[in-house]
Amino acid sequence: MTHVYGVKPLQVGRHYEIDYIHSYGEVSDFFLGLKEKKLLATRCPKCGATWLPPRRDCGKCGAKTEWFEAPQEGKVHTFSVLHFSAEAFLHEVPFVLAYVELPGIDTVFLTRIKGCKPEEVYIGMPVRAHFRRLVDWTPNDVWFEPI
Repeated sequence: MTHVYGVKPLQVGRHYEIDYIHSYGEVSDFFLGLKEKKLLATRCPKCGATWLPPRRDCGKCGAKTEWFEAPQEGKVHTFSVLHFSAEAFLHEVPFVLAYVELPGIDTVFLTRIKGCKPEEVYIGMPVRAHFRRLVDWTPNDVWFEPI
């Protein structure tokens, strides 16, 4: 079925489904690590910058990075309570999407906060990583919960 959402400019919506194959390329080790209940980050051997989510090339100096296991406990840096989301998560709204700070990691990690009510989340809240038992090979295989 076709829906017209606007006429200037013309916006038309149609349903479609596709199967596709994609690759995580040089950051595949991150997703393989989730299966082993590990958070794998990268570190630049040249300038020392650390990245999670990982980067194969340092964003500061361009050198090839190296893998290391990141800590699984940190704290909420900032967060939002989502009352609307992509179709896959509509049944879970409201939920919390947060940036989590981990010791020794220069970046913050975007993840979901589960295991508590949205109104209980606060900046600085101590949290710990949890992993899906049967991985789906997506970033949703890991989330954080209050300690």
